[in-house]
Amino acid sequence: MNIGISFKKLPPIYITLTVVFIIFIMVLPFLYLFLRVSEANLQVLNVFFTMNYVYIILRSVLLMILVSLITLFIALPLAWINVRAALPMPNVWAVLLSLPLVIPTYVGAFLYSSILGPRGILQELLESIFGIKEIPDIHGLFGATLVLSLLSFPYLFLILKSSITNLDSTLIESSRLLGHSKIKTFFKISLPQLRPSIIAGTLFVSLYTLSDFGAVSLMRYNTLTWAIYQQYQSIIDRSIISLISLALVLIAVLIIFIESKFRNKSKYYKIGTGTSPRNKKTDLGVWSIPVLFIFGLIVFLSLILPLSGLFFWLIRGVSAGEPLVFIWELIYNSLFLSIATSLATVFLSMCMAIFLVRYNLIINKYLEIISLVGYVLPGVVIAISLVYFGINFVGFIYQTKLLLIIACIILAFPVALGNSKAVLLQINPEIEDSAKILSKNFLSVIIYVLIPMMKSGLIMSFALVFLLTMKELPATLILGPLGFQTLATSIWSSASEAYFARAAAPALSIIFLSLLPLILLMKSEDRPGIL
Repeated sequence: MNIGISFKKLPPIYITLTVVFIIFIMVLPFLYLFLRVSEANLQVLNVFFTMNYVYIILRSVLLMILVSLITLFIALPLAWINVRAALPMPNVWAVLLSLPLVIPTYVGAFLYSSILGPRGILQELLESIFGIKEIPDIHGLFGATLVLSLLSFPYLFLILKSSITNLDSTLIESSRLLGHSKIKTFFKISLPQLRPSIIAGTLFVSLYTLSDFGAVSLMRYNTLTWAIYQQYQSIIDRSIISLISLALVLIAVLIIFIESKFRNKSKYYKIGTGTSPRNKKTDLGVWSIPVLFIFGLIVFLSLILPLSGLFFWLIRGVSAGEPLVFIWELIYNSLFLSIATSLATVFLSMCMAIFLVRYNLIINKYLEIISLVGYVLPGVVIAISLVYFGINFVGFIYQTKLLLIIACIILAFPVALGNSKAVLLQINPEIEDSAKILSKNFLSVIIYVLIPMMKSGLIMSFALVFLLTMKELPATLILGPLGFQTLATSIWSSASEAYFARAAAPALSIIFLSLLPLILLMKSEDRPGIL
């Protein structure tokens, strides 16, 4: 019997309706932006095209470039040495270098500011020992770059570590046998093979930096996202917000376009189906001491220093009588939001993945582009657009948790979809076809065949969305119902007013709650399509 392609040429109605719902919520932010821009008058346009906003755009681009280059400069050597060198306890170092991932940027911002900033812990220490009463202010470009670089490099480190582990070592050994030095072999053989991972990881860090709100606001470095939030808080006419947001979208789209061009120009793949021999570890010799010092320095700056500051402010707050009464309510709200968003996003991403992978339709490429809204729009823009539609069209869900969950779904959906697609592509469609013949019911096939086979990928999607939602700040600030506070909003409100001791307990809680999804992420680092 000729089974042919999976099921029918068109997906079942419930899959189609789910995809329609996904596209509907994804296009809402863009509809809002274009609607507001169409209402803009000449005066608003003149305000936008002043040098002030051009300056803000240039500041945003500068921060993005600096963070992307610094994270690459940190992550690539660390990942290469961790995998290819005979380093003591490489797995321990890998865990330590990945742990900064659980520290939200706004938590890192208030910790670095409270430690290294004026009247911070370092200044108090220097004054008591050396009588130094003032140190340079780290707020601004330097502070924002420092925080985002030290807390973002683990994304790139995990991606590169996985790629380096899977390098075709036969090519490297052949180059060495031909008499090429290790340095020449690295630049001529290894680095080209790592190019796709470098580009993909740098793209992620660039977009992450471009959409960051917490670190730049607490470090008082005015970027597009911070300017959007300030305008939202201070004016009634939202047209200027839409123009700033569209500028942000254009920058993000340009970055994605450049990345696609670089990615498509070259192809790197291994000929044959065998596996590469196990990588031989390079003996560092006398270089082991400076290498270990660099590893320790990065771990100290990105992990030990902020955590030490966190415990310092926690102890100081408790000793000063800072109440911790409401911490359990904050934990409950954060867990509720993260779990609800994760479950909904995993379900929606699975349906979209089935639609895109199993049904070869003309509209698929457009649907996939629309699904990337969470990558090109920051949370503050998505939240403002949902406020508009909530007030004007669906007032019964405005100021409810449902609208906040929808915003978090939009933000996390691209990550979950990428993982769900990668897992589904590895499943032979003939298995589903056979099950369809036996059960005569596509829904039964999804429940009893696809979901069990996609189980590991769906768990990873859940972990990723949980981690992102737990740290989400601007959407929660804008869309949270009256009286609804999460760990993220509590940290930001306390830190923005310099109440560092009050922010310590929720910051520590959010870090501990993020450890479980990080562990799942590290176990799956060899899976494609995760980040």
